[in-house]
Amino acid sequence: MSGGVDSSVAAALIAERGDQAVGATIKTFCYGTTPGTSKSCCGLEGIADARAVAQRLGISHHVFDLEEEFTRDVIDDFVAEYARGRTPNPCVLCNSHTKFRDLLRRARMLGCDRIATGHYARVVRENGTSRLCRAVDRTKDQTYFLWGLDPEALERLELPVGELSKPEVRGRARALGLVTAEKPESFDICFVPDGDYAGFLATRLEDGHAAFQPGPMITTDGAAVGEHDGYCRFTIGQRKGLPGGFEEPMYVVRIEPEDRTVVIGPADALDSRRVTVAGTNWLSGPPEEGREVGVQIRHRGSEVPGRIEELSADRVTVRLYDPHRAVTPGQSAAVYDGDVLLGGGRIR
Repeated sequence: MSGGVDSSVAAALIAERGDQAVGATIKTFCYGTTPGTSKSCCGLEGIADARAVAQRLGISHHVFDLEEEFTRDVIDDFVAEYARGRTPNPCVLCNSHTKFRDLLRRARMLGCDRIATGHYARVVRENGTSRLCRAVDRTKDQTYFLWGLDPEALERLELPVGELSKPEVRGRARALGLVTAEKPESFDICFVPDGDYAGFLATRLEDGHAAFQPGPMITTDGAAVGEHDGYCRFTIGQRKGLPGGFEEPMYVVRIEPEDRTVVIGPADALDSRRVTVAGTNWLSGPPEEGREVGVQIRHRGSEVPGRIEELSADRVTVRLYDPHRAVTPGQSAAVYDGDVLLGGGRIR
């Protein structure tokens, strides 16, 4: 229970059907020295709201301190990826590790058989198998963030709001008189609530790190056009902070951390027909080469059709039928068969 409306209603639905529900809130980095905001999923306000909802539902409430695990699995990785010139997605790691793996361990300590969350996704169980499917409300679907889920966790997972739309969820919360009924949605990375990634990285990387050192800015044809003040301030597809004077808009096309180079080019230089993904996780076994799949490379992005071209133990390359813009190393790619999430990995 994050203290948001979705997990509040998920808890209510579990309790309503007669199961013995236990409320749990995870204490991560952002409950400590970094203040939360009204659009953050975390903060002391979230703990208080989760506890108030649990009291309203008549269920017990526990707070689990997972700050050490969260720092190791999520924050340290976030910093390391930016230092490599990549753009990570920490919400995926938080879901893969903290919100499911670590929460399931705590659930077992309490004698619980299953865990439930407020994610907009569905677990469909047929013939002894569990599949993770897109939510009924496609505008709220969160399966993109769940490709790293352990198959064991999937077997023990309930996602009660996946069958509802957001207005229906808020309507349930109002009817139950929950304090979270009108609470705004969370968008920020919880441990960087002000959105200043570079400022956060500066507190974590050693003085003089290459990510903050000046370096050349060149075009895709090799022409030098200026100097930047640190490649960690850029991501693929970015326009802000680039020099002007070109006949067409320019974008960051590539980051080369080995010599601190930021490469810029026109919009069509961002198009890719292949995406290679490493560190893959498959929820029910890897798909076969040649299989047609859909690939989603950002949370709000559309699914792109393609075909699996190469597949190994921890890597997959998908040939896209149509070029896709700003395929960004470090970000996640989720692989689908229709509404079913097959798995995913990190773009390389």
